[in-house]
Amino acid sequence: MGIFFDYTDGDYCMRTSDNTAMDSDGNYMMRMSDNMAMDMESGELHITSSWDNDEDDW
Repeated sequence: MGIFFDYTDGDYCMRTSDNTAMDSDGNYMMRMSDNMAMDMESGELHITSSWDNDEDDW
C-alpha cells in the first residue's frame, strides 16, 4: 500500500513516489535503500521497515 514505519522517529510514512515519502509530521523523506531514508529537512538518516518499490502495491 505504500505505507512503512520509521523506527528512528516512531512515525508512519506514506510513499509519494518511488523514491520519496512523507511522514506523519509532514516531513519529506528520500529513499536511500530498502530500509533507510533521509529526512529532507534535517539530512538525518532514518532506519525504516521495508520500503517496497513495487508500484502494483498502490
